[in-house]
Amino acid sequence: MNLATELATRSHCVRAHVGAVLTKDTRIISIGYNGPPAGTHNCDEEWPEHGCAKDSKGSCSLALHAEQNAIIYASKNGSTVEGCTLYTTLSPCIACARLIFASGIKLVYYSKSYAAYKGLASDEGVDFLRKFGVTVELIEN
Repeated sequence: MNLATELATRSHCVRAHVGAVLTKDTRIISIGYNGPPAGTHNCDEEWPEHGCAKDSKGSCSLALHAEQNAIIYASKNGSTVEGCTLYTTLSPCIACARLIFASGIKLVYYSKSYAAYKGLASDEGVDFLRKFGVTVELIEN
């Protein structure tokens, strides 16, 4: 979790800094942090006061979440994430939870609640993962 927290500082997002680490058998498989796709814009440089425009659901229009970036990076480098453990500084949103489940990740540790960050009633992503057999645990700092 310490590495995920450190990775979060690399984020170019104006609104949030999130880091993620994928491990398997005590080895780091992939890393990621939230922000726009490579080759687009760095929000903190392009729009330092407000960040990128929001989409129709109120989320950043350019951002990939840290979990998404970690899974994509693993895929680009030929690594399988099936059976991996994910450490993330913010619990997965519902979209990331679906990707985590579909990718075969079996264990997720997080340190802060996405629901609390977004003002939602519950952590839908956590609920989804648990419903379908993925172990999800809060690691309090």
